[in-house]
Amino acid sequence: MTASASEQLVEALTAVGCEAAPTAVDPVVLSERAGRLVVRVGDVVVKAHAVGTDPDALAARLRLVADRQQPGPVWLPPVGGVRHVRDRLVTVWPAAETVAGADPDSAPWVEGAELLARLHRCALPADVPAAGFAAGVERAVTRMGTGSAADAVRRAFRGLGLPHGGSAVVHGDWHLGQVVHHGGWRLIDVDDLGLGDPAWDLARPAALYAVGLLDPVLWARFLDAYRAAEGPAVPATGDPWPVLDTPARAAVIRLAAQAVVRAGSTEMDETDVLLVDACVRMSEDRR
Repeated sequence: MTASASEQLVEALTAVGCEAAPTAVDPVVLSERAGRLVVRVGDVVVKAHAVGTDPDALAARLRLVADRQQPGPVWLPPVGGVRHVRDRLVTVWPAAETVAGADPDSAPWVEGAELLARLHRCALPADVPAAGFAAGVERAVTRMGTGSAADAVRRAFRGLGLPHGGSAVVHGDWHLGQVVHHGGWRLIDVDDLGLGDPAWDLARPAALYAVGLLDPVLWARFLDAYRAAEGPAVPATGDPWPVLDTPARAAVIRLAAQAVVRAGSTEMDETDVLLVDACVRMSEDRR
């Protein structure tokens, strides 16, 4: 039987991993979504980036995360540069300990906030590409099919103002899944790294807090740590929501769109419904 295209790509990524860190272990597929495939091979993780990824932008992002002039360690550094495998752009990274999602109270909210603050204070390199958060929201909405939930998300999206330009180096798709431990806490996933508004890196936790999916104590822990680390996204004191309102709305829309796609023709769970209901309220607020 002929191996599928996905199986063939896993085999090709496994070969890359064995070259980078020879091991005698079977590959483990860690993630396969949004056109990206991530495979662990022993002590390294090999990632095939989405079809259509700009090779120059990806190379610039790798140079940025390998830069030692940052104000303290921020990124998990890559193992070598960009590789070309089966018409895909591929990168290799050290395998690291991921954040356990079972206990949000013990998650590294403080460490994640401090990493973001350090990232946002990095000097701007000359060739940094634009951050990808706006495109990420648009992609999520575009992937939806039809139905009442999809319509609600689209209505909310039509009234949203997405950012253009920015003043800092930002992650572009930050959440706790982007924080790993490897000789200290580090950021991963460079696909959306670039020049942008740092407030948008706080969008996802702000959104989860706003819709009641993140404990106010944990939100305060994250925000206070970011401010204590002199992060520039929000004022050092006072109400952060004039800055965070639009990014949080965008994050809700993106999460709701992803929930609609994930559910397909099946019934959405309670969390998905909360996100879609938040989109409905956004549209009603503009009436």
